[in-house]
Amino acid sequence: MFRQLINDESGITALETAIILIAFVVVASVFAFTILSAGTASTERGEAAIYAGLEQVQGTMELLGDVIAKADAGTTEVITVEFTLTSAAGGAAIDLTDTSASDNKVVIDYQDENQFDTNLTWTTDWQVCNETTCDDLLEQDEQVVVSVALSGLTTDLAEDTDFKLEIKPPQGGVIPIERRTPAALSAVMDLN
Repeated sequence: MFRQLINDESGITALETAIILIAFVVVASVFAFTILSAGTASTERGEAAIYAGLEQVQGTMELLGDVIAKADAGTTEVITVEFTLTSAAGGAAIDLTDTSASDNKVVIDYQDENQFDTNLTWTTDWQVCNETTCDDLLEQDEQVVVSVALSGLTTDLAEDTDFKLEIKPPQGGVIPIERRTPAALSAVMDLN
C-alpha cells in the first residue's frame, strides 16, 4: 500500500496546475494594471486638452450688428471703421483698455492688397454695461462700439477696395472682419 502511494502522481499534477493558474492570474493582473494606467494617462491628457480649449473659448468676443465706415469731409478716403463687440455666451471678461493706455491687451491689425499694418489705434464707446459705470472689461451681456482709426495707413483706404481687420484678444479666437468699400464713398457707409 505504501508503494502504491509513492507511485501515485496525482498530487503533483494538481500542484503544477495550481502554479500555472497562479502564474496566469499574476500575468493577467500585470496586463490589467498596464491597461488601466495607460487609460488613466490618456484620460488626463484628454482632460488637459478640454480645459485648454475651454480657456480659449471663454475669452472669445463676437461681432454684433453692422460694420460702419466713415469717410473724410471730401469723401476720398475712409478714416474710421466702427463695429460693435459683445462677449460670447459664458465667456470670461476681456480687457478692452484702449490704445491710449500703455498696457493695451487687444490688438487690431489691418490688411488689404497693398499693405499690412499692425496694432492700429482704436477707441471704445460703451453702449451696454452691467454696472452703473462702465469699466474697461467686456463682460457677458455688455456691448461696446470700437472705432478703428485708419488715418495712419501707408495707402489710404479708398473706394472699391477689399480690406480685412483682425481683432486679437489676449486669449480666445481672432475675430476677422472682411469687407469691401463701395464704388463711391459717402460720409457714413454700412459695409455689409
